[in-house]
Amino acid sequence: MASYGPIQRAPNFTAKTSGAREDEAADSTQKNRDYNLSIKFVWPFNVPSTPEAAATRVIRNMGSLGLYYTIFLWIGLYISLIPARKVALIWLVSTSVIVCVYLMLLHDFPNSVLLHKTIDKHFVLQMFAILTVVELVLTRAGLHLLVTLAVGLPIILVHALLWVEGSSLFQTEVVPNVSNELGDEFSSDLV
Repeated sequence: MASYGPIQRAPNFTAKTSGAREDEAADSTQKNRDYNLSIKFVWPFNVPSTPEAAATRVIRNMGSLGLYYTIFLWIGLYISLIPARKVALIWLVSTSVIVCVYLMLLHDFPNSVLLHKTIDKHFVLQMFAILTVVELVLTRAGLHLLVTLAVGLPIILVHALLWVEGSSLFQTEVVPNVSNELGDEFSSDLV
């Protein structure tokens, strides 16, 4: 006969003592056993203890979650422009596409001296932000920008103040720089 299928085991019978009751036999099947169940709930928000700790936490969270905060404001601006300002929305989308193409070029060419050494990424992104503000003002959508910033920035600041960094799912790891055989050094943050 083949050796597959369930394996039947002989049941373990224990001899009853003369003073055993029926409920003790039921306890031996582990149905009435008490279990110590410990569940730890993680709450990712916490009020900082001192003003210095609050300032440090806001600065750290702005650095690590800045991209998500920017996307939050950008989506709010898109939503506010949809019903009334179609031209401003088209300009905002075109500027966003140009910024995305620039960031993809940075990612696709990590060894480019022109993109990484000659042209500063922060300078280019600040120029695109200024261009976006100017085009929103020229298309009479400056009020939408101010309302979006007035609503979004307090939400972002409260989140940055209360968010505990250790509880996030976005853990970053530091990887040392790697050199190839020619001695060129690759930065690990571009990978």
